Amino acid sequence: MARIAIVTDSTADLMPDQAAAAGVRVVPLLVRFGQQEWRAGVDMSTEEFWRHLLAPGAPIPTTAAPSPGIFREVFEACFAEGADAVVCPTIGTKLSATFGSATIAAQAMPDREIHVIDTGTTSMATGIAALLAVELATAGMAAAQVAATIRERLADLDIYVAVDGLEYLRKGGRLSAARAAIGTVLAVKPIVTVRDGEVVLAETPRTRRKSRERAIELATATPVERLAVMYTPTSTPDEVAQFRDALVARIPGGIDPDHVTVGLIGASTGPHLGPDLMGAALLKRR
Repeated sequence: MARIAIVTDSTADLMPDQAAAAGVRVVPLLVRFGQQEWRAGVDMSTEEFWRHLLAPGAPIPTTAAPSPGIFREVFEACFAEGADAVVCPTIGTKLSATFGSATIAAQAMPDREIHVIDTGTTSMATGIAALLAVELATAGMAAAQVAATIRERLADLDIYVAVDGLEYLRKGGRLSAARAAIGTVLAVKPIVTVRDGEVVLAETPRTRRKSRERAIELATATPVERLAVMYTPTSTPDEVAQFRDALVARIPGGIDPDHVTVGLIGASTGPHLGPDLMGAALLKRR
């Protein structure tokens, strides 16, 4: 049976132990606070990122895509370790240049089988695609079939995040200034999602409580096969547990507990969403 390596980027927000257990290689984006720069998950852990972001007077950080050379190094390492093929789901191409970098790296290795997939989404929704690819490869699928199946299931990926405001999305270029102004002028606590590869406003509740409640309703409107709950350190463990439990309880037909994860938003996604958020990425059940 061919050995397939799964690679993704750090916007997938896979927890380090989660990625290690699944055997997923994570290519780091760059995170910048002013003139200082780190590789997400390498030079800067998720916990360190949030300490920087929440420090008084901290600038809003920015991110940059990995270079094609970084992706090539990772692809070459996979083959050096015995992989016969690589499947690489990345953040959506409308949200980052990461997919382009991975594609250039793959094209520079024409004698190798590398499938780069534009997930059209971000954060833990991309992470779900990577973990599903691992399971399909482990089940014995050929790499081309794994890639084709992931591309087919992209339509089933969804994400809803109740954010505290839209300033971070505006500063990071993920949302237009006009749309971001809605949150400021109306003083709402918006719910953002991804549609056609772009971050959009799903709804604009007035309070944080109503925003999180509505995010739960939206995420559980249909049966769910896989669920990833996301939060920031500004939420208490009890708040996170209550949010998770409410999601799980409302999923039509229930969900396998092994397909439910809970994790901090990482250093590649956090700069665009900001603190005081809670949300869920999901794969709808077919």
